[in-house]
Amino acid sequence: MAVVTRIVLDVLKPHQPNALEFASQLADLDARCQVNLLVQEVDDKTQSIILSITGERLDFEAITQHIKLMGASVHSIDEVDVQGETVTAATE
Repeated sequence: MAVVTRIVLDVLKPHQPNALEFASQLADLDARCQVNLLVQEVDDKTQSIILSITGERLDFEAITQHIKLMGASVHSIDEVDVQGETVTAATE
């Protein structure tokens, strides 16, 4: 099964948690995960952000669930890096 190693998401989030707290909480999902957050637009109640997450084996479902728990929503997947995984047959 293929493994996601990088994903870039277009996300709409409320002002709280702030950008640092938002990125830190996502990074805490996996010790080997790196999160880059870029604020693109700010209005009265929300921020449009570009979220880039890199890691050895990203769990997209866990990431999107955590984003929702923080009151944000994913608008689109803008980029993705996926690596194939070799399946080895058992030998006797």
